[in-house]
Amino acid sequence: MTTYLAAVIVGMAAVTFGVRLALFALGERVRFTPRLRRALAYVPVAVLSAITLPMVLLPDGSHWQLDWRNPWLAGALTSGVLALRARSLLAAIAGGMAVYLLWRWQFG
Repeated sequence: MTTYLAAVIVGMAAVTFGVRLALFALGERVRFTPRLRRALAYVPVAVLSAITLPMVLLPDGSHWQLDWRNPWLAGALTSGVLALRARSLLAAIAGGMAVYLLWRWQFG
């Protein structure tokens, strides 16, 4: 590991820790408006989408794969359908992983 890379990692850790520490230290003294609270409620969904969608739609990292041979897409669609139908996070995760693994084993 180069010195530059180590400095970048330490810097990112310091910034992340600093932001979290500041919010915990300020605690109840900071009041968010109702509008900001509603907006912040969408952050987890946006972050999860930003992490998973590129992996599902671009499995090799550079080319779109929107066909039936994409196990990531099959698992994600199954997980989405199960989440909407069963209203169970565990069922959605287990079903999506099962379809992904079977798809990968069968076609892959």
